[in-house]
Amino acid sequence: MLPLAPLAASAGLAVGQALAGAASSGLSALTGTATSPAGNTAKMKKTAQDFESMFLEQSLDVLNRSQGTDGPLGENGTGGGVYRSMLNKEYAQSIVQSGGVGIGDQVMREMLRLQGGAHG
Repeated sequence: MLPLAPLAASAGLAVGQALAGAASSGLSALTGTATSPAGNTAKMKKTAQDFESMFLEQSLDVLNRSQGTDGPLGENGTGGGVYRSMLNKEYAQSIVQSGGVGIGDQVMREMLRLQGGAHG
């Protein structure tokens, strides 16, 4: 059985930290430049997708750690851990490119709400 409480706590902490960083970096990039509204939306979308990818990567990392060290990605020195990390990153990017799980959309809506509140 997977230890869901540590996974949820780790994911929640990562979400909070990343959301704060994504929102502040997305908004600071938007307020400091004279780009078109379409350019601003594209930057926010990219930031939201990057956040979702990072969140999924961390979640996959926690899940893979619970798998143990058996199988083709067993801990054979530093190489196994590095390869597992790279594989998790690719899996996360692939999930986001195929539509994601909805986290990026929620982050995008929140950034739009924050941007509207900062200007209005």
